[in-house]
Amino acid sequence: MQRRAAAIYVALFIIIGAASYSLVATAQTPEIEFSNPAYELTQGDQFQVGEQTYTVSSVSDGTGELQYTEESARYTVSWENDSTQTLGDEEWRVIVESGEDPSAFTLREEINETAILQNDPNASDETVTQDDERYVVIDGSELVPASEYFPDPETRAYAEGDTVQYEGNATTVDSVTADSVVLAWEAPRTSTVALEDNANVTLGEETFLAHFADGSTLQLVDDFDSYNRQTAEIDRVNTYENGLWGVSILSFLTSVFLLGFAYLPSRY
Repeated sequence: MQRRAAAIYVALFIIIGAASYSLVATAQTPEIEFSNPAYELTQGDQFQVGEQTYTVSSVSDGTGELQYTEESARYTVSWENDSTQTLGDEEWRVIVESGEDPSAFTLREEINETAILQNDPNASDETVTQDDERYVVIDGSELVPASEYFPDPETRAYAEGDTVQYEGNATTVDSVTADSVVLAWEAPRTSTVALEDNANVTLGEETFLAHFADGSTLQLVDDFDSYNRQTAEIDRVNTYENGLWGVSILSFLTSVFLLGFAYLPSRY
């Protein structure tokens, strides 16, 4: 009688577990879909947000990238005081004026002594020092003071607001401090924006949800209420599925324990 009752209960739990499993197996988790996105794009498409034009440079499963060009982006470069900078084909030393609040600096030409000596067939390749003074040896014996032999370096003075030609750009002396000089200029700049599936992206002053409908289609969505409703529905379905999985597992475990208890040897 004990085993017969156990078999009935085992059959009942197996039916319950199988029914729960069949519901899980046949259930379809809803997917996020948007029928009316703000933009629907593929690779190579261009679109405009505000006054800025964007290009879809890449689209793949769950990721993508946008490119845009700022026509008047601000660039800056900092020159440290007493550093050597290259302007054109020449080297210049940066010398900030003394004082607690300097506003000007000087570029002093760096004389390439080695090149000058190598181009002079009558001069030695290197200077020599005697009595703490440097000399250039001419014709193997004549000593000419280096200060007299080499040309005086050219100097150029600049103040805040002046224009300096730097790497082909007309740059402005933006600020001068005791430690450095900052140059600034405007030029085009191409930037990129990385996109992830169902993540927010801000373009200009507008925020969108980036959604990849498939491996080649990008949707930019501004209907966040629709997205929130769909994610809430997906969460509910996942909760139900997890509950059904729990029922199935518990039912089959209960069946196993009932069978085990039913076949335990009796004391009587």
